[in-house]
Amino acid sequence: MCEQDHVTTMRAGLSRRQFGAFAGLGALAACATPNAGAAAGLAERKVTFPADGATMDAFWVHPRDGRHPAVILWPDIAGLRPVFEMMARRLATQGFAVLVLNPYFRDRPAPQFADFAAIMEAGFATVAPWRAKNDAAGVTRTARDVVAWLDGQPQVDTNAGIGTQGYCMGGPYTVWTAAAAPTRVKAAASFHGGGLVTDAPTSPHAVLDDTQAQFLIAIAQDDDAKAPGDKDTLRQAAQAAGRPAIVEVFAGDHGWTVADSPAYAEAEAERAWTALLALYERAL
Repeated sequence: MCEQDHVTTMRAGLSRRQFGAFAGLGALAACATPNAGAAAGLAERKVTFPADGATMDAFWVHPRDGRHPAVILWPDIAGLRPVFEMMARRLATQGFAVLVLNPYFRDRPAPQFADFAAIMEAGFATVAPWRAKNDAAGVTRTARDVVAWLDGQPQVDTNAGIGTQGYCMGGPYTVWTAAAAPTRVKAAASFHGGGLVTDAPTSPHAVLDDTQAQFLIAIAQDDDAKAPGDKDTLRQAAQAAGRPAIVEVFAGDHGWTVADSPAYAEAEAERAWTALLALYERAL
């Protein structure tokens, strides 16, 4: 998972200027400023709605016309910030209605950090009490409220399944989301997710049989080096649950798919993006 030890092994001192350089990547280049999606035929806004006894705030972007499969995006430990809005716009240009959640909605509205460099400066202890509320039960309650909100939006095709994708700490949240609303969530993708295999009865690998989703579990090479047996456990659990799952170790370190992460690796990030779109094409 994205912990302090990852930061010590990442490239030091990622600056906001470096993030600006990353923002020029491919399709993201047109999505680097607020409301930039309008030029790509998208509509976007910040939304709020009740979730788990609090008020969820989220970023909502979708094609301007029509109804589309919905996607729930769980950010990494630094929360809802511009890089994930950029990702959401890019996904929306492929015909999806994308909701990027504030995982710390119970405590503070987003953004809590402008970019990954900011959380590196603040330290992960800052978010520890916020993050603790996102245990399996908390995510399950939240996910049910999120799915209900999505199904009430005119831009969402309720005849299509919902997808969910998560990064770092958001990886296990995708499995719990799929288990929370199994008749609606049909695809789940974890990118360098932490805590996918634990001894707890609510471990993501242990609840795959509570889902009806197809899975993409993209593992970072350094995470795999620390827990080489996890990929096999995940594959075996998916097979036992009868759930289609691609479990693959990518040639990137923890955080390689997120453009403001010091571990960002463009080629492997694009390969992971292609795998994500293929999952949604199959399952939604």
